[in-house]
Amino acid sequence: MRNFLRRRVTFGFIVWLVLAQAVRSQQAPIKGLDEYILKAMRDWETPGLAIAIVKDDKVVFAKGYGVRKMGESAPVTEKTIFACASTTKAMAAACLGMLVDEGKVKWDDPVTKHLPWFQLYDPYVTRELTVRDLLCHRSGLARGDLLWYQSPHSREEVIRRVRHLKPAWSLRSRYGYQNIMYIAAGEVVEAVSGKSWDEFMKERLFTPLGMTSTTTSVKDLRKFTDVATHHVKIDDRFQPIEWPNYDNVGAAGTVNSNVVDYAHWIRLNLNDGMLNGKEILSEKVVEEMQSPQAIIPLDSTTKALWPSMHFASYGLGWTLRDYLGRKLIQHDGALDGMRARVAFVPEEKLGFVILLNSSRSPLHGAIGYRILDHYFGAPEKDWNAILLKNFRDQEEKGKAEEKKKLDARVQGTKPSLALDSYTGTYEHEMYGETKVSMEGGKLVFSFYPTYVGNVDHWNYDAFQVVWRDKKMDKDFITFTLNSDGKVELMKWEGVGDFKKAEKK
Repeated sequence: MRNFLRRRVTFGFIVWLVLAQAVRSQQAPIKGLDEYILKAMRDWETPGLAIAIVKDDKVVFAKGYGVRKMGESAPVTEKTIFACASTTKAMAAACLGMLVDEGKVKWDDPVTKHLPWFQLYDPYVTRELTVRDLLCHRSGLARGDLLWYQSPHSREEVIRRVRHLKPAWSLRSRYGYQNIMYIAAGEVVEAVSGKSWDEFMKERLFTPLGMTSTTTSVKDLRKFTDVATHHVKIDDRFQPIEWPNYDNVGAAGTVNSNVVDYAHWIRLNLNDGMLNGKEILSEKVVEEMQSPQAIIPLDSTTKALWPSMHFASYGLGWTLRDYLGRKLIQHDGALDGMRARVAFVPEEKLGFVILLNSSRSPLHGAIGYRILDHYFGAPEKDWNAILLKNFRDQEEKGKAEEKKKLDARVQGTKPSLALDSYTGTYEHEMYGETKVSMEGGKLVFSFYPTYVGNVDHWNYDAFQVVWRDKKMDKDFITFTLNSDGKVELMKWEGVGDFKKAEKK
């Protein structure tokens, strides 16, 4: 539902600023890395990024490139804070691992043992779902992210409402990425420890690791000045936006940090739970987190881009795969206008983190695989060109699909009823209420305080919603009439069916 873009006029300035930084910053441990990153940033039109590399328990490189906010001169440094999004998940799993070490939780405890109020659509799954299941995406549920994305719901309310989400497949039968189950994992931490997940993270992880600039709430960013700005693509131009507040996604993705702090987290994972001689996690817990729990099928695109890759799976908060004969452990993160990757290779004692302030681009992959190839002694490969071509090919396919939909539109039709007959309140058992109203003789669709869109006729009783928040993609709604010729249902494409509420 979100688009992200560019603003070409600023890139000459960005490149000049980055080059100036390169002169006064440390030299990259990989020949030509600075130039490679600068070119990649131009190609992907990314305002700024930061990177840190860990090798043999030392931070061998930490540096920022570009600017925090397009149109301004403040540079990205190695201490610039970004949204780290779903890279949070491994930290959430680590918190539960600490409670496992203390004997307060078992990986295979039923979730209801710690959250008696926890309920899913299927009573069997409610009874059988374990803490381990929460952490490895095998609950059988589709995503349901609209419950938290730009919603007013608290973490607990999101979990309570997910009981209405029908299973997409059976429990443990396949991998299916699921943010809400991670929100529940954070609630388990609170129920067992007596502290909020945020407090637990700070006391048991951030403080011992020396992650002094790392937080779990947008509100905490007020304490810092070196903070990057999100950038999204609107009307074919990159534009900065305000930091979105997604604190309600909790353990699934609320960590904000910089590459210096994240380097400590990488060192911990490379050292089997030890940092500077102190045990934070037991070796057994680290091993469990880094062991396959759910198989991730390799799609045709992955096989074509990485022919040396033979398997992929999900551990507890980590994606696991092989690359050039080594076990690669990593996780990506993406929220509106920011992207992250954390990766490490235990047998090489190698790891890196890349944070950037634009989204919908595999720039972190282009840089990450360049780093891996260097340390593995593999032939140099222009991953930036490879991934850029693939990205543009996918964009062209997307445009073709849009054109196909446009061509299928039936011309010359009109709605079955007068426009005001479609107005009213529509209810969904999980998502709640939406409203269709009239403004200036036209229909307007509203959902949560943040979703407001103008409704344009498409064909028959189908309408297109053009959101007033321009970073959101267009949506489609279709109305169904009953035998009396009255509207009884609104189908929001890709979301669900909303029944029209009777007037009181």
